[in-house]
Amino acid sequence: MDPSDRDPPPLSPAQWPVWIGIAFGWTLARWPWWLVRRAGPLLGRLLGLLMPGRRRVAAINLALCFPELDDAARAALLRAHLRSLGLSVFEFLRAWWGPLAPLERGFELVGLERLEAARADGRGVLLIGPHFTTLEICTRLLCLHAPIGGMYRPHATAAMDWAVRHGRMGHAAAMYSREALRPAIRHLKDGGILWFAPDQETLRGDSVFVPFFGRPAWSLTSTHQMARLSGARVLPLFHQRLPDGRYRVEIGEPLADFPTRDPVADTARVMALLEERIRRAPEQYLWMHKRFKRTPDDSASPY
Repeated sequence: MDPSDRDPPPLSPAQWPVWIGIAFGWTLARWPWWLVRRAGPLLGRLLGLLMPGRRRVAAINLALCFPELDDAARAALLRAHLRSLGLSVFEFLRAWWGPLAPLERGFELVGLERLEAARADGRGVLLIGPHFTTLEICTRLLCLHAPIGGMYRPHATAAMDWAVRHGRMGHAAAMYSREALRPAIRHLKDGGILWFAPDQETLRGDSVFVPFFGRPAWSLTSTHQMARLSGARVLPLFHQRLPDGRYRVEIGEPLADFPTRDPVADTARVMALLEERIRRAPEQYLWMHKRFKRTPDDSASPY
């Protein structure tokens, strides 16, 4: 466990408004699940109205990534994404601070034997997947079957960061901030399992331009670097919310001959794999991130 997970909660007066919001979120995390299933899509529609800038980013991303769709089909996909986003708010809160019941009933896990086989000789396992809206709830469900550690982006406010980190530590084997690469590598070297999503653009870490949905995307080489430094096997992770409300997690086969000596080729391979997973359930991917903000020729951002 990261030693910072044992720090006391920040209780200064400046944090009190945040704690009130956390208390409200704790209450929402205990709503009956039938009510969540009805309220989530409505919340998604409201979020689309309250965040016009982010809705516009999502629309641009869909136009860039799915040029084969006409305007009506992309508009329908955007509406479906907003419904998924609204549900994910309740799923995130439930994963952090709420009871898992009744979500674990009917949960479908495929490929657990691949994970167990990959770590049978004591090597660590790096699970990679995209930023789906279901990532928090499905990771918690997966933790029922395996000791999963994770990497995360710290929240801007101290109280929220503390509450979310401690909520995750209620089920995760370990949590490391995205800046804590050395402890994460040590976790893998010790035979641990680590979940990591390398699909978003960031100013931190080594990155290269590789194809993503047919466009050059500034992409982290971290999967290559972490596998090379730790000796861990890399397995793809796919998760989704099924139409009937159940959840499905699929652990894929280990990547063969990975890593190579070429970080660019390895990163391109990882991005192609993540793209294939996203195309399986595109409405559940987090499209509001400015994925193509940086361009290889320094031309204007599409946003």
